[in-house]
Amino acid sequence: MIVAVEGVDGAGKNTLVTAVEEELLAREVPVARVAFPRYGNSVHADLADAALHGRMGDLTGSVHGMATLFALDRAEVADELAELSADGYVVLLDRFTASNAAYSAARLAEDVDGPTVEWVRMLETGSLGVPVPDLQVLVDVEVDEAARRVTSRAADDPARVPDAYEADAALQQRTAEVYRALAAAAWGSPWEVVTNPPSADRDAVEARARDLADVIVARRRAAEDADAHPDADAGTDDANAGTDADD
Repeated sequence: MIVAVEGVDGAGKNTLVTAVEEELLAREVPVARVAFPRYGNSVHADLADAALHGRMGDLTGSVHGMATLFALDRAEVADELAELSADGYVVLLDRFTASNAAYSAARLAEDVDGPTVEWVRMLETGSLGVPVPDLQVLVDVEVDEAARRVTSRAADDPARVPDAYEADAALQQRTAEVYRALAAAAWGSPWEVVTNPPSADRDAVEARARDLADVIVARRRAAEDADAHPDADAGTDDANAGTDADD
């Protein structure tokens, strides 16, 4: 099962993913975890990072160019993610395809019905074979709070200089709006929306992690039952057809 956790920069995705991972492992559910972009592990991600910090000329100005780099980062491990899911792991992803759709559309001042969201979907899942998550989770937070977290993070770690996207408050606001529209439309697969408390409020974070783990475990069990009884729906359809014929 592939679960993608989404949200703007500073939303608290890493905090929630960590808590959910701990909760699932406590329930003896096997977990694999990947954060995107995979800086330091992907040439495409590293080129995108260089662009976001002004080291690749005018590349950052190309919405489609940047989106393609992020998509290629995911494509590098697409087969591995699918295999882990098939082997019974819950694959927790910090950002995935919806991030590319949300940020790209926001950069072009488009909404969820604009052409860029569909272009990203066709690029990633169509052309590059990136798997579609079984569940997507939007970590919804006020953009001002997210920006405060980004600033605080940079103050604590001088190496984490905010990139061009993180530093653009208007972009972050538009991206948050696109994310909410994607979740409302159940874009690509089912979505859950959670509000993220301050990371210092450990009890609240753990409570949200437990709730989300409940959802993941229930969906995982339902998928396993469906795989174990693939003819159940067909049998129901046959029975219904027979009833219609009798009528």
